[in-house]
Amino acid sequence: MGTNERIVEVNGVDLCVESFGDPAHPAILLLHGAGESLLAWDDEFAQRLAAGGRYVVRYDSRDAGRSTTYPVGAPAYGLRDLVADAAGLIEALGVGRAHLVGMSQGAAVAQLVALEYPERVASLTLASGTPGGPGHEHPGLPGMTEELSAFFAGEGPAPDWADRSAVVDYLVESMRPFAAATRPFDLEAQRRSAERVVDRAADIGAQLTNPYLLDAGAPWRDRLGRISAPTLVLHGTEDPLFPIGHGRALAAEIPGARFLPLDHTGHEVFPAHTWDTVVAEILAHTA
Repeated sequence: MGTNERIVEVNGVDLCVESFGDPAHPAILLLHGAGESLLAWDDEFAQRLAAGGRYVVRYDSRDAGRSTTYPVGAPAYGLRDLVADAAGLIEALGVGRAHLVGMSQGAAVAQLVALEYPERVASLTLASGTPGGPGHEHPGLPGMTEELSAFFAGEGPAPDWADRSAVVDYLVESMRPFAAATRPFDLEAQRRSAERVVDRAADIGAQLTNPYLLDAGAPWRDRLGRISAPTLVLHGTEDPLFPIGHGRALAAEIPGARFLPLDHTGHEVFPAHTWDTVVAEILAHTA
């Protein structure tokens, strides 16, 4: 493991955790999306937040990175278990409350932590999310783009998970349709990122399969009005999975939430061109 990574046992599972900054500073917990790991949060992005006087923690959820894994295609947990894990990790870290920053599925987890464990949440920053979370119907909100629908319809079989080169290619090509069309797709950078992800994963097949099979549980969109944590909603203007109307609706349904669109951004974790804006906004929001 990396020199600053450690294993924390929460709810009977091992979660791999990495932190940046001074533990005495306000804590920010970064929640990655489905199929991702703590590497989804760029090192420099986390370091910038830490330089702003925050204790930044990123971690691998179940089936991700170096955390506990389950057989491919048979995750023995649901979305609510990920919610309990996040709340349990905040307690295990001894920080009292944390500012949650969640991306996509991580944004869904963050919403539920705020609803079910409000004493653990200092604020919410929700990126590329949707009201009530993935896995539920969203009446009145736009569906995924035709291009992304076509990608899913034409998607071939999963690669041989033991073939590193094939898995790297598969991961790179799976990122392409989620990126903003108005920015060049940096193939070399994406390949470097994919290689790092694949080489670090305890079970890359489980990471890229199981999070998409989880039971989302009962819908909670009608409960969003009960969230009391200060909330910032960030959303790419070119998100093909949850078009920007999802972000606007999410902000509208959480009392007092503020909405910030991110130009030239798709369904992706804060591209580097957004960092100056996003880091400043998160530091102000968590002050």
